[in-house]
Amino acid sequence: MEILQQLSTTAQVWAEAEEFIRLFHRENPGSGDPRDRLAAVRQELEDTGTYRHTHEELVHGARVAWRNSNRCIGRLYWNSLRVRDRRELTGGDEIAAECFEHLRDATNGGRVRPTITVFAPETPDRPGPLIWSEQLIRYAGYGDHPSVTVGDPRNRELTEALRERGWPGGPGTPFDLLPLVVQGCDDKPRWFEVPADAVLEVPIEHPDDDHWTDWGLRWHAVPAISNMCLEIGGIHYPAAPFNGWYMGTEIGARNLGDEDRYHLLPGVARRMGLDTSNDRSLWKDRALVELNRAVLHSFDRAGVTIADHHTESRRFLTHLEREERRGREVGADWSWIVPPISGSATPVFHRTYEDRQQNPAYVHHEGAEDRARGRDLV
Repeated sequence: MEILQQLSTTAQVWAEAEEFIRLFHRENPGSGDPRDRLAAVRQELEDTGTYRHTHEELVHGARVAWRNSNRCIGRLYWNSLRVRDRRELTGGDEIAAECFEHLRDATNGGRVRPTITVFAPETPDRPGPLIWSEQLIRYAGYGDHPSVTVGDPRNRELTEALRERGWPGGPGTPFDLLPLVVQGCDDKPRWFEVPADAVLEVPIEHPDDDHWTDWGLRWHAVPAISNMCLEIGGIHYPAAPFNGWYMGTEIGARNLGDEDRYHLLPGVARRMGLDTSNDRSLWKDRALVELNRAVLHSFDRAGVTIADHHTESRRFLTHLEREERRGREVGADWSWIVPPISGSATPVFHRTYEDRQQNPAYVHHEGAEDRARGRDLV
């Protein structure tokens, strides 16, 4: 039975490898005869049960995975993704150090660069490394109940698990940086403090109200997703953190505005003197717009890259047109592509999309959500 399963797995990897290699050569005409590369891959698979991508294949695969990301509105620049090849790294210490270097490199003094760092893949005789943390930068959440959390309620479980694992906690502000949780190939998960010089944060101010600074609001500049698996041609890279740049609504409408996150809308409304006794006053809508104005204004003032939802919507339609001209179909998840505010005022709202899955891809593997919450960490 074990031999049959191994043969089945090898056959599946070969099928995916063949599809990707042909895609790579089709989209990179100067890369030689695909038949020679396919023969080499097949032989390597028969000998070892896996194969190794060339650097060029890895770069193209990571970029195409971004092109295939149905939930991402910012795919126009997929071919500019910078790929840091760190496949030789398997240990938690060295992976954590490279994650922090990724942040420094991607931050680029505020001119944020789309970047991915790819660590060791899974092999038949060894699991790949894992980054438990949902993003390379996350804020702690302190408290026994979401309604009384100081910081980010989304990370309350992870914060508690880390403290039980020996993390002393930060000073107790709403924006304490959480450690990064990394599990090497032959190791247990461990936490690593994120160096201050690896994180650029933007103070949130309002363009028309100087007293917003009294709240001490801020947000980090680089959204680096770190618990998704990069799959290219049958090879899985479970640790491959990647980032683009923020769209303002991700911070203003979701991270700071959602009721189960920082829940700032009531405070903003009170600051504006709005009537919050009845939803028909549309106080939430008005507060939401001002919160998003503050985010865009603050990032612009700090010289940090950020997109607004109107511009990014137009860019996405440009991406669709370019891909269609090249004969490539674009999948998209409408519920993620349409911005969380002013949806019908953007052109992406007035279209339908097919949520088709294509490879290469970034995927969540089983257990990713539990790991991101720190469950079973202790």
